[in-house]
Amino acid sequence: MLKGAVSLITGGASGLGRATVLRLVEQGSKVVVCDLPTSKGKDLVQEIGNDRAIFAPIDVTSEADIQTALDLTKQKFGKLNNCINCAGIGVAFKVYNFNKNQPHKLEDYRKVINVNTIGTFNVIRLAVGLIGQNEPNEDGERGVVVNTASIAAYDGQMGQAAYSASKGAIVGMTLPLARDLASQGIRVCTIAPGLFLTPLLENLPEKVINFLEKSVPFPHRLGKPKEYAQLVQTIIENPMLNGEVIRLDGALRMQ
Repeated sequence: MLKGAVSLITGGASGLGRATVLRLVEQGSKVVVCDLPTSKGKDLVQEIGNDRAIFAPIDVTSEADIQTALDLTKQKFGKLNNCINCAGIGVAFKVYNFNKNQPHKLEDYRKVINVNTIGTFNVIRLAVGLIGQNEPNEDGERGVVVNTASIAAYDGQMGQAAYSASKGAIVGMTLPLARDLASQGIRVCTIAPGLFLTPLLENLPEKVINFLEKSVPFPHRLGKPKEYAQLVQTIIENPMLNGEVIRLDGALRMQ
């Protein structure tokens, strides 16, 4: 399933996306690293090699950017088998700060929804058009879509109204997307990670990281991006995984 396949990964220049890029390349895939123009996407492609990877600078909310990335994919590799959505942003702010008499900024809420939810859907709706052109395998499968939600979709903490809503929407659209695409043999699954050691968390003070690690029942540590990537591989390789959201969180339930 992965050897010789072509996979497009948004947010592919860092964190969970970068780990997924490297994992799929190790398994024999060719990859399209999609990330912001200011990201380290070019550096990652140089590390991998231009014969196995290309960088497509994108904003996931832009139809033109995604279409350009897909055109580049077809021109370079001739097809697309898998679409993995890792791009996302977050904001931490209570719905109202009573000390400052300040409500949550509507533009901040809108931006998180726009990038995380609408951006994910934008990539899917365009990418599956190219995936659907593949010849089906013996099961009738043409490709796989893997999205990234969060356990915040279920256990959102204070200040996470925007983020939780954006990830809850990804959870909610997983099954209808799988049903929409079933006739074309395209599977759709979503991973809901817990606390992972991504660049966002790496910048926290050591005592904060230690506290977060202790909050995970087992193992008592933050998740490793390569463990997320391992699950992406499993989803792609297991044809019965479809329409499902999988928590990857060490049994963590946030308070």
